[in-house]
Amino acid sequence: MDVKKCLEKGFLKRVKPDKMEIKKELSESKNDMEDAKNSLKNGKYKWAIIQAYYSMFHSARTVLVSNGYRERKHFAITIVLEHLVRSKKLESYFVDDFKAAIFAREEADYSSVYSKERAEQILTAAEEFADRMEKLVSF
Repeated sequence: MDVKKCLEKGFLKRVKPDKMEIKKELSESKNDMEDAKNSLKNGKYKWAIIQAYYSMFHSARTVLVSNGYRERKHFAITIVLEHLVRSKKLESYFVDDFKAAIFAREEADYSSVYSKERAEQILTAAEEFADRMEKLVSF
């Protein structure tokens, strides 16, 4: 599936880029990142993974809003990120990291599969992801 198909099916919708919305999503991303770090420090590895994923989710949303999109399904974020890779605006490993975080969150949340090592990996990826997404955002 591509961005055009997501728009046609209603998985994405066009929105006017909104600086306040972008700032709100950046703030949410940073809050989730701090929560993830605290959870990791306190040995709450499941929550560290979940919060790190949501930090990535909100970081990615800043890019969507900046580019005039709002997702209606989480997977549509991946579609937009893949479009940015094809457009040579984003390195492909960031999409891989986002997909890995989705999988880790689902395993932690739905199957109670998590570890300190996995939480550390996802948190590191989330920090790098957030930095890269912020560079893609145009104010």
